[in-house]
Amino acid sequence: MSDNPVNTNSPGRPKDMAKRQAILEAAKFLFLSNGYASTSMDAVALEAGVSKLTVYSHFNDKETLFTAAVVAKCEEQLPVMYFELPEGVPVETVLLNIARGFHRLINSEESINLHRLMMTTGSQDVKLSQIFFEAGPMRMLQGMERLLGKIDQGGALSIDKPFTAAEHFFCLLKGTANFCLLYGCGGQLSEEAAEAHVQEVVGLFMRAYRP
Repeated sequence: MSDNPVNTNSPGRPKDMAKRQAILEAAKFLFLSNGYASTSMDAVALEAGVSKLTVYSHFNDKETLFTAAVVAKCEEQLPVMYFELPEGVPVETVLLNIARGFHRLINSEESINLHRLMMTTGSQDVKLSQIFFEAGPMRMLQGMERLLGKIDQGGALSIDKPFTAAEHFFCLLKGTANFCLLYGCGGQLSEEAAEAHVQEVVGLFMRAYRP
């Protein structure tokens, strides 16, 4: 069977999506292991077990693939639906779900390695830094900004600057433990300690913006 992508109406579509996922997993592994500059599309194709043509059929170039890999990592812990405001669900519950997902994401081994990679290569490649920032941190900030705007409109909290509030929310969640992980001088928090931190931050946030 050819490695070329199949038509969206073809019975082979699930297999096509499986190849896309394999490419993303290979890209995440290689970017983190070898760095951006040393990771070629040929290497990604070999790692994913597909042809180079298949890689290019899903992702036009290496920058597109890197962006998709960063977005995929964020989506694993913080799907877009987390930034919705379901009717009847308490605002605190929505914020806790986002806080838990974000805390898991930023403290995961892949995320820590990716941030270290960006710190070492970002100053040498401003465009790459911008790609990472827009695909990861900015995407989450914008999702949180939209959510907080809806919460403000609903009257549960009073938030006149949703984007600034989103920055405060995520920065509070990072905390000292994340810095220690990045610097290599600390280990992962226990589940109990992580949950206590998340609960404290959300509680503080709710009190700060309560009408």
